Amino acid sequence: MSSIDKGFSEKRDFIRMKISAPLSAKLSHHEGVIEGLCRDLSGGGMQVETKTHIAVGTELVVEISSDHGHNPTLHAKAKVARSAGDADSGYVLGLEIVEIIK
Repeated sequence: MSSIDKGFSEKRDFIRMKISAPLSAKLSHHEGVIEGLCRDLSGGGMQVETKTHIAVGTELVVEISSDHGHNPTLHAKAKVARSAGDADSGYVLGLEIVEIIK
């Protein structure tokens, strides 16, 4: 079956998993750590909620940990592909995974 024959939800290269896991991110030019919540995750990226605005194109190192203490955590370099929201309601970021860090 070609991608034309597939339904819209099946055209992705990676399956998107809904999760709710704590996320910490370190910007390449910033000394502090930004906290957030990873809402969904796929092989190519993730959707993150945070109170901090991060501009599109910004590169960062993210770590997602399990609430249940399972290891290993996901540790990856990512780039902000989308950003929506405001300071009052928070921001929803679309992050593209650039590289998995071991």
